[in-house]
Amino acid sequence: MNRRFIFPPHLCAVWTVYLKEVRENLRDRRTVINALVTGPLLGPVLFGLLFSFTLQRQLADAVKPLPVPVIGAAYAPHLIHALEAQGMVVKPPPRNARAAIRAHVAQVVLVIPSDYDRAWDAGEPSGVELYYDSSRQGSHTPVTRLKRMLKTYAGLVVAQRLFVRGISPLILRPVVPEDRDLATPQSRSALMFSILPYFFVLTVFLGGMYLAIDTTAGERERQSLEPLLVNPVSRGAILSGKIAATVSFALVSLTLSIIAFSVVGRFLPVEKLDVILDLGPRFALFVLLLMLPLAVLLVTLQTIVSAFAKSYREAQTYLSILMLLPVIPSLLLSVMPLRARTWMYAVPLLGQQLGIMDLVRGETVSGVEVIACLIGSSVAALLAILLARELYASERLAVSA
Repeated sequence: MNRRFIFPPHLCAVWTVYLKEVRENLRDRRTVINALVTGPLLGPVLFGLLFSFTLQRQLADAVKPLPVPVIGAAYAPHLIHALEAQGMVVKPPPRNARAAIRAHVAQVVLVIPSDYDRAWDAGEPSGVELYYDSSRQGSHTPVTRLKRMLKTYAGLVVAQRLFVRGISPLILRPVVPEDRDLATPQSRSALMFSILPYFFVLTVFLGGMYLAIDTTAGERERQSLEPLLVNPVSRGAILSGKIAATVSFALVSLTLSIIAFSVVGRFLPVEKLDVILDLGPRFALFVLLLMLPLAVLLVTLQTIVSAFAKSYREAQTYLSILMLLPVIPSLLLSVMPLRARTWMYAVPLLGQQLGIMDLVRGETVSGVEVIACLIGSSVAALLAILLARELYASERLAVSA
């Protein structure tokens, strides 16, 4: 005799609501574009373009000749020849160095005082002035290169003066530090790709936001939520179906974002910086595992916030403020570098930030840290779900605008 497995009525109701929300939102072009196209793809593409452009520009500036306007070049011809041998190109002097920098005529101006040759002949320190604006984005590379050229020339002059006096230049180096950099090419990538966790969290947020708005505030605005709530089905089942559908969209959006970053990472010229970026299948699976409870938490918070809104636009306004929440861990770690401790992995958002950065560096995330991350976010998600159930049990939710 054949026996058919029968799901409990509660699960059947959840599954029905889940399919309803998925079908309705797949028909909504706005939700599909924002959750499955714009959200997961815009971040990787913009990041790849900006990173490649910035890197190529910095590498080009570090190799090509360095144009520098020089005031008083006639006072130090030997210095000018030495700088030209290192790649500096002398440009005509401006009338005023300060005005040239403020007018963006030059990125750095070298000023040689008229008493340079007198101090040189007397064996005294010969001072030169570098005018630049450190607040300008493009000034760092040329200023650093010019300072390095001056330092190299000064070192050669010191060595020559000591040799003339029969003194070894090594007497000026009583201590010689030798670098023992333990960073690996993959661990160095964490410095440049520390924004990846924020992009992943933001993708989850955007991937579920429009569905969370539509399943609550949108239905209230269309006056379709009341007929759904009067069905002989528990409101907990309705809420579970809606959250499950929204989480599905958020996780699909996250998966597409990880794949997009992996593809974009293959075209980034990271090898020029001696950096390895490994965003393979192992990385993707770990990110999905760490982000799963956080996705439930964020989606539930979005559902709660949307429940207080009576229109789609009002819910968008509320959630745009909630969107600032994922920024907090990134800002915290950027201004206050913290030494990771096990309990930090249990803090939602912060735990995912630390865990993903460990993966980017190629370090092993211990089982205790993974469990702490999962448990901490899961407990927070459970509390949020209980709050959402209380909100869905209220008769106020069924009242439309």
